Amino acid sequence: MYSAVRKLLFCLNPETSHEVSLDLLGASERLGLAGFMGDDIADDPVEVMGLCFPNSVGLAAGLDKNGDYFNALGKLGFGFVEIGTVTPLPQPGNPKPRLFRLPEHNAIINRMGFNNKGVEHLVSQVKSRRYQGILGINIGKNAKTPVENALDDYKICLRKVYPYADYITVNVSSPNTPGLRSLQFGESLKDLLGGIRREQLKLADAQEKYVPIAVKIAPDMDDEAITSVAETLLELELDAVIATNTTIGREGVESDPQHQEAGGLSGAPVRDKSTHVIQVLAQTLAGKMPIIGVGGIDSGAAAAEKIAAGASLVQVYSGFIYEGPGLVADCAKAIAKYRKEQS
Repeated sequence: MYSAVRKLLFCLNPETSHEVSLDLLGASERLGLAGFMGDDIADDPVEVMGLCFPNSVGLAAGLDKNGDYFNALGKLGFGFVEIGTVTPLPQPGNPKPRLFRLPEHNAIINRMGFNNKGVEHLVSQVKSRRYQGILGINIGKNAKTPVENALDDYKICLRKVYPYADYITVNVSSPNTPGLRSLQFGESLKDLLGGIRREQLKLADAQEKYVPIAVKIAPDMDDEAITSVAETLLELELDAVIATNTTIGREGVESDPQHQEAGGLSGAPVRDKSTHVIQVLAQTLAGKMPIIGVGGIDSGAAAAEKIAAGASLVQVYSGFIYEGPGLVADCAKAIAKYRKEQS
């Protein structure tokens, strides 16, 4: 059924299709018509970051930037849904067009630029939460905020979303906000995450509630840089790492006429890069910190591959666009089977 729906949606430009799809899903949930789609999900609970996830398959940030649709998306059977990236102030993002499909490669290029309605709007939406799974909130900085002041923006968002999130993701890896990726390295990363970690502990004491923090990193690092990031995360005692965001590389899609569009490439072409980052992280982290694997998951086999590489959970995005809600059940089933075989 989804293949027929996809043909219709793909007749629209990508951003319009995105908005129409979410509006239809939201309407279905409000009318009580969306629940049946999550009925076939494998019962495979797993504890990660001190949280009990109903299953290991989540929705990556970026699809529901403002928290307008997470209740409906949760009805599709996701064990967790991550919303955002949200910034302190509303911002329009980059000029359109800024979203491009590469259907022959099951890939997407986006340069959205953290377009969102601001953290106050997202919090107002989350207050009406009906979704019973795990909710993650992804935070970033406004484009106009200088990189040297980035910590201020992250702390504003952290304080605002802390009472409502099951976990919080710090996004330092989008390629579409100038200078953001420079925060992933060396002392810049240590200073940023150190400040965030101190704020997290203050909030935990004040609110008597500990909310884990994950850090989302890029796939475009060599092994030495990946290891350095992992060592910093361990030193600062963060709670998890998400690997990976989109890539600025274009390997495997050079034949597509849109491959030269600026932005981050997601989908099948980033699968191997993402899996390699997970493997290197797993070697350094040695089980001391969980990894959430994302990038190129468009089948159950691809999801199980991420778990085999060292991930505890997985997230889907582009694969979900191309394959539809059935992908959630396929991934959950494949992961449950893999874990059973390994036990």
